[in-house]
Amino acid sequence: MTDRKKPTLRDIADAAGVSPATVSLVLNGKGEISGTTRARVLETMGRLKYRPRTRKDRPESSASLRFLKISKHGRTVNRDHSHFISDYIDGMSVEAGRRGYALEVVSHEEQSIDAIVASLAGTSARGLIALGTELSEADVGTLQGAGIPAVFIDTFYDVVDATFVNMNNEDAVFQVLSHFKSRKFRRIGFVASHVDTTNFRLRREAFFKNMDRLHLAVRDADVVSVESTLEGAYADAMTWLQGQPDLAECYFCTNDIMAYGFIKALREHAVRIPEDVAIIGFDNLPMSATLDPPLTTIDVSKRMIGYLAVAMLDDIINASEAQPAVKILVGARLIVRASDRARTPPKPVKSRGAIRKAPSRSTAP
Repeated sequence: MTDRKKPTLRDIADAAGVSPATVSLVLNGKGEISGTTRARVLETMGRLKYRPRTRKDRPESSASLRFLKISKHGRTVNRDHSHFISDYIDGMSVEAGRRGYALEVVSHEEQSIDAIVASLAGTSARGLIALGTELSEADVGTLQGAGIPAVFIDTFYDVVDATFVNMNNEDAVFQVLSHFKSRKFRRIGFVASHVDTTNFRLRREAFFKNMDRLHLAVRDADVVSVESTLEGAYADAMTWLQGQPDLAECYFCTNDIMAYGFIKALREHAVRIPEDVAIIGFDNLPMSATLDPPLTTIDVSKRMIGYLAVAMLDDIINASEAQPAVKILVGARLIVRASDRARTPPKPVKSRGAIRKAPSRSTAP
């Protein structure tokens, strides 16, 4: 397929590793297609910029919605989170089809928001759902300036006049810290990130707020900041560990990817999980269940967020008058696995970095 040739249905099928019939079923919202396959086909369409041929006999109701998969810098929206994004797309696709819409998926990588807005000129899409993970308040306002009804997911701004569907970070972090406390841990650490995203900031704020709510003290030395990619988190954790820190009893990691990198670094310093340090992540990515030990983590239904985004957008599109902004937070649940189980009686940790473990269940001064 040359750059000048428009991709065909067969090109999409080949690139997605499915049959042309499967692509056709996805396009028409028919058939028993798994969510993973549907999401892969839709993502392939967006990546190859495939547009279905218009037909004169297409029903007027066959309008489209466009999902903007925006990766401004790729430090959080990247291939490590492809399953995460696919779940959003699955929820959107099912609900869009149920409401008579076709769902377009368009990827924007390392493009300015102005360029993304310019790409919307002349679009036939009735509304937009934007992945807001890496978007600032100003970015949200700029996208709204396109004049197309829009809903933003995976981000949340209290004072921005826009409709958001996001996860309830404060409730999720409260569940994590309450669980640690129920395990009799008192010295709880936090693996934060210096990458600027709204959800990372909200989780950081929720950590301090809920530690206070649960009457647990925070030690500054127990808050670690790492890069948000797996390799970046690993490298930053290795640098931190070389300083021979006095480890906390347990750590809540801002997301699963950071948890993977953090755990890898701990192991290279002969720190055992969970015998020496307990870990809890956030996102419930597929790899979390197969990690050794399996990672305890927070699960939020991305399909529900996708479904609600379409429902809210459809209401905005069909409203007879301008509607007030709506902000929806979807609840979370803690998936308990082996990475945080109660520890064995404490003993000094011998490692290449000569790291010494803090006394068990100590309280902060």
